[in-house]
Amino acid sequence: YHHLPIKGMIKMYKKNSKHMKPKTNKTIFLLILLFSFHINLKAQLGNGTVSGNFQLNAQTYLADSTIEAPKVNEKMLTNAYANFIYTSPTISAGIRFESYQNALLGYDKRYNGSGIPYRFVSYAKNNFSFTVGNFYEQFGNGTILRAYEDKYLGIDNSFNGILVKYKALGGLQLKTLVGKQRYFFGLGNGIVRAIDGELNLKEIGLLDSSKYNLTVGASFVSKYQADEDPTYILPENVGAASLRFMLSAPQWNLNAEFAQKANDPSADNNYIYKKGNVALFNFSWSKKGLGFLLGGKLVDNMSFRSDRNANLNNLTINYLPSISNPHEYSLAGFYPYATQNLGEEGVRADVFYSFPKKSFLGGKYGTSLSINFAHVRSIAKNLRLDAYGYDLDLTKPGDEMYFQDFNIKLRKKINKNWKMKLAYYNIRYNKDVIEGVAGYGIVNAQIGVADVTYKIKARNYIRIESQFLQTKQDHGNWAYALVEYTLSPHYFVSFYDQYNIGSSNKPIKIHYPYVAAGYNREALQIQFGYGRQRQGIVCVGGVCRTVPASNGAAVQISYTF
Repeated sequence: YHHLPIKGMIKMYKKNSKHMKPKTNKTIFLLILLFSFHINLKAQLGNGTVSGNFQLNAQTYLADSTIEAPKVNEKMLTNAYANFIYTSPTISAGIRFESYQNALLGYDKRYNGSGIPYRFVSYAKNNFSFTVGNFYEQFGNGTILRAYEDKYLGIDNSFNGILVKYKALGGLQLKTLVGKQRYFFGLGNGIVRAIDGELNLKEIGLLDSSKYNLTVGASFVSKYQADEDPTYILPENVGAASLRFMLSAPQWNLNAEFAQKANDPSADNNYIYKKGNVALFNFSWSKKGLGFLLGGKLVDNMSFRSDRNANLNNLTINYLPSISNPHEYSLAGFYPYATQNLGEEGVRADVFYSFPKKSFLGGKYGTSLSINFAHVRSIAKNLRLDAYGYDLDLTKPGDEMYFQDFNIKLRKKINKNWKMKLAYYNIRYNKDVIEGVAGYGIVNAQIGVADVTYKIKARNYIRIESQFLQTKQDHGNWAYALVEYTLSPHYFVSFYDQYNIGSSNKPIKIHYPYVAAGYNREALQIQFGYGRQRQGIVCVGGVCRTVPASNGAAVQISYTF
């Protein structure tokens, strides 16, 4: 049949259908249409490429009363994903298959079963493009719109709808979208409509001969959700608008964004009718061997979801980045900061300096030093006795400290075989606010890290890492030791132990040993591990999830094609 046009195939079907059973008729007709669609599509798309990836995370679980690891009836849980994407000069299309049998501990149990929650088709030509189906998008810094995926955190707030983009001559870019957000294997109730515009003044010739470059942008987002609440009169349409700019020169960069959201009573803010606001700014400057960054943030009642009754990380429309740095070392990551969308203000400062080679501190290979400070606290509020809840007071700082982090990191190559990293962290962490618990207060922690790598010979490395965390609060003191051997680029094996020593008034003495081995070859990565994992909180960019204690074996397999 592939030599016949679609009309001819339908004619042949009608001619012979009287001799077939009704059920057979429908089946054959569908097969003919699908096959003809495939042939015609192939003829129109030309030679495209297919790419994608596969990832499997599986873990066994053993009940362990010492670390309060829960019993898992299935004994083994799995998360698996596979993406298939077709790309041609004008058309791209893709699907993602997901399977949770059942979801790993720490992930929402509503991720259950298998399905294809992500599929799309896009067309792009002459600076114009549109996407139908599922898509991710971000306006500016994301203060009023960011749809993204992070499997590590169990986040996927993609849109299902229509996205249109156009880049006009002269540096003007426009985006508009409408859709509903993913809610596990279904869709949330609310409808999101949005538009964004961005203009580069250098591209339109206004700063053509200047060393400066200025980009300005504006966004508007509206969500609709029917008011079915028997108690409150709720706005069914809630709008948010933002303005942003980025001014840059050869040695420095300044960017800022300001946003306001209309009154949006929800479960997050206890159904108050106050407007929301956010302001972000970052200034950076650098020259050879020296650089610094200064940032600030103010957030007031900026929880923004397409469903006012959602919780945790579900159905979020916007994203408010954390002002603190993520930490690469295990014990320093015990106390990460989670952005408080209902209200926070903070500042950060970073200094980077490289001591010149052959100087006293630089030595033969040079030495790099980085210093970081971040401080976040509550916003000052004047309480009201009406439905608006409170007024923001910008004349004074808030009275409660949420998070503070001061750290110094030193990196040095000693000789051709040895290199080291030294780090010190001083962290103050409001556990009650950040984790939503009670009775812990402020955790004051100091962490020291020594990380040494020795090159045995070409492509053979051994790394030894030691850490110590000292605190009188929470679970007390911790020690950490790691030994890792790498045969680059294909193999590694490592062993570490986290040891909860406790404090003088609360001796704990629990070991969390873990052994892992991995194999990497081109696009394939395989890793096996076995041991204990402590209960805690993990964060990426200010968005967090709780990780329960566990004991068992784990395997991770990923392949990109």
